[in-house]
Amino acid sequence: MAEVAIRQAISSDIPDLAGFDHSCETTHVWQLSSTANDYQVDIQLREIKLPRSLRLAYPRYPERLKDTWTKHSLFLVAAVEGKLAGYLILDRQDDLKSATVSDLVVDTPFRRQGIASALVISAQEWLKKQDTTRFILEIPAKNHPGVALARKLKFENNGFIDHYYSNQDILLTFVNFLK
Repeated sequence: MAEVAIRQAISSDIPDLAGFDHSCETTHVWQLSSTANDYQVDIQLREIKLPRSLRLAYPRYPERLKDTWTKHSLFLVAAVEGKLAGYLILDRQDDLKSATVSDLVVDTPFRRQGIASALVISAQEWLKKQDTTRFILEIPAKNHPGVALARKLKFENNGFIDHYYSNQDILLTFVNFLK
């Protein structure tokens, strides 16, 4: 595998990043079920294998990057042999010593080469220098590759928000406590 260079995004990166294939293919989804009575709410998240793979549209609008890219705490890009391959966007909540990744995208030709992991690890190192202690990944419940990445990097599932995205999909949150 070629070496991955990670750096802060610059304005000239934005058109290329917005043009990435932001969709993903999945073979599993997380299904939410709940029961409630006057004294208790039980919630279950179950991983379900699909009968065939499913192509998922990205839950945000990549074309809005040009208007919002400077508003984030950290916007990293990954390049392989000088070609942009992926990006990560996160926002810090200083009063909570917390940061949340809202966008983690690797363009199709570069997937499954460790680029997303490299971006997350670079963000973790940056956050440690900022005295941030809680690192959160936001992942749509249908994004099995994203969930697999979170698990691989030792993030723990710590919650969900039902009907979070404009398409009504569930948001899963995964946390890693930084030392």
